Amino acid sequence: MMRTRFAPSPNGALHLGHAYAAMCAHDLARQIGGAFLLRIEDIDGVRSRPDLVEAIFADLSWLGLTWDGAVLFQSTRLPAYDAALAELKARGLLYPCFCTRSQIAAAGAQPGPEGLVYPGTCRALGEDERAHRVALEPHAWRLDMAGAIAQTGPLVWHDMQAGDQAARPELFGDVVLARKDAPASYHLAVTLDDAHQQISHVVRGADLFAATHVHRLLQALFSLPAPVYNHHRLLAGADGRKLAKSEGAAALASLREAGADGLALLEILRKPLLPSGISWAEPSYTSP
Repeated sequence: MMRTRFAPSPNGALHLGHAYAAMCAHDLARQIGGAFLLRIEDIDGVRSRPDLVEAIFADLSWLGLTWDGAVLFQSTRLPAYDAALAELKARGLLYPCFCTRSQIAAAGAQPGPEGLVYPGTCRALGEDERAHRVALEPHAWRLDMAGAIAQTGPLVWHDMQAGDQAARPELFGDVVLARKDAPASYHLAVTLDDAHQQISHVVRGADLFAATHVHRLLQALFSLPAPVYNHHRLLAGADGRKLAKSEGAAALASLREAGADGLALLEILRKPLLPSGISWAEPSYTSP
């Protein structure tokens, strides 16, 4: 059975872009009698707000989007993340990183798909120095990308829009899997959670297309199934930039509280022609 999901973070109000993303995942599953699941990605202890969780539920209900089964809260999954990190450490694929962003930039790091590619400064530290500094200093945990690729070999994944893709996680460098301020990175948590929820089709925005190269590698490292991906186009504002919380996109809660019709709004988003002030951001389905 097809299983899709919508996985918002309660660190800001949902906007029209979220409504479209949730609709895409919901509609794909419902078209063939599949399941649509809801996951709340709430492990960012600094930014996550419980009151926004209730707002997410209210927004989705207002839009007429119903989910199946219990909501999965990412904060209940911390033991699974810890176990995965411990496994990678035991396999020699994880190392502590003490570098700040400014230090990484000063080291001459080159641009990559997600910002600067880590130059591997802390990879060369000896075991004794690592152990000493781990006990005293804030640190992240990074994946030894070359070592990981050596264990998995070549990989592919499939996107419903772009077709088969050869995984190229090496372009991301040694990605962070556990942040200094959070128990797991997006890459690790989303990979493990999608497998835990038996998601068959990952429906999400085209801005996350490149991240799938890393997710496919992690799936292989943990012997997890590879879902089918559907990276949909993004909604943009009048300036052509994609709608985002950080850019102050209009909140669904504001529309809901003003008496707007959520069901009618979703019907508008299902049509190719959008109302004035909203457009489609041109997606990129090329490898990084």
